[in-house]
Amino acid sequence: MLDHPRELKIVVIGGGSGTSTVLRGLKHHTSQLTAVVTMFDSGGSSGLLQAEFGYPPLGDLRQCLLGLSEDGESNRSLRELLDFRFGRESSLNGHSLGNLLLAALTTIGKDLEPAVDELARLLRITGQVIPVSLERADLCAELADGRLLRGESTIDLRGESYPKIERVFLDPPAAANPRAEKAILDADVVVLGPGDLFTSVIPNLLSEGISQALADTRAIRIYACNLMTKPGETDGFKASDFVREIIRYLGGSNLDWMLINSQEIPQEVREAYHLAGARPVQCDMAAVRRQVPGVLVSRLGNDQVPFNHHQNRIAKAVLKIAEIGRIQKKLAGVNGRKSRVRSTVA
Repeated sequence: MLDHPRELKIVVIGGGSGTSTVLRGLKHHTSQLTAVVTMFDSGGSSGLLQAEFGYPPLGDLRQCLLGLSEDGESNRSLRELLDFRFGRESSLNGHSLGNLLLAALTTIGKDLEPAVDELARLLRITGQVIPVSLERADLCAELADGRLLRGESTIDLRGESYPKIERVFLDPPAAANPRAEKAILDADVVVLGPGDLFTSVIPNLLSEGISQALADTRAIRIYACNLMTKPGETDGFKASDFVREIIRYLGGSNLDWMLINSQEIPQEVREAYHLAGARPVQCDMAAVRRQVPGVLVSRLGNDQVPFNHHQNRIAKAVLKIAEIGRIQKKLAGVNGRKSRVRSTVA
């Protein structure tokens, strides 16, 4: 989509380890990186700090900051310290040191965003980390039997396959951070996911203004599908089910590409996840192509337990899609909005 040598402006939307993995891979290819991070976590250290002191959720911000941090040996000790977690049996009750530092910086600066920016400076990160919203809200889920669950951790940890999740929503509604909207509008590429569908990726789309920004952006919009299903959230989901939910919450704006894993998952990995009730996400290509113009099927996993996306493989796939988009635009001679060319690349 771009003429070299200008660097790609890439926005990654999500939260947790999936987003951090994508950022770790992409930071070696462009300095114009932005992580737009969900702010509706309610579990673990983040939940404790929120309940006791009223801090906003900090865990996903910390993970993304660490993902973008400088890899050099001089920064290694600081990265390890910020990722250190105290024992749950201690008086510090499992808190992450990085979360505590962000909490302290938020208190000193009397605001979250300056705290995030200051920790970014200390870590010498590539790019920037932006909270998707600065307003407080609970992530809620309505189940198929009409029950309502309140709180991200309640949804995330329920561990029940049924009844399924009918919809998720924020209560009260929360407006998007203007910085997040601007980053999306200015981007060349936007990557949604990977991450827990209903508790890490879709919550970002619930912030009022994000879906509209994704509709208005000229960026290539990519959804990186999960490798495995998750009990209580996506039981029995195929790739087409994941993308259907993403499109549903985009509210009128469309995706341009979907990234799907193609590798054969090792038997020991399958067995480990089978015990937890998770299964590999099946690539039902025909159903996916009815929903998304472009599909890139590639080897994306790390071949081990935990079975996560490999940072270099997913970064390479994102950059490949960006290059295809650049070539398509050049061939079509399009000066306005990018052309929609249906492409499947194995």
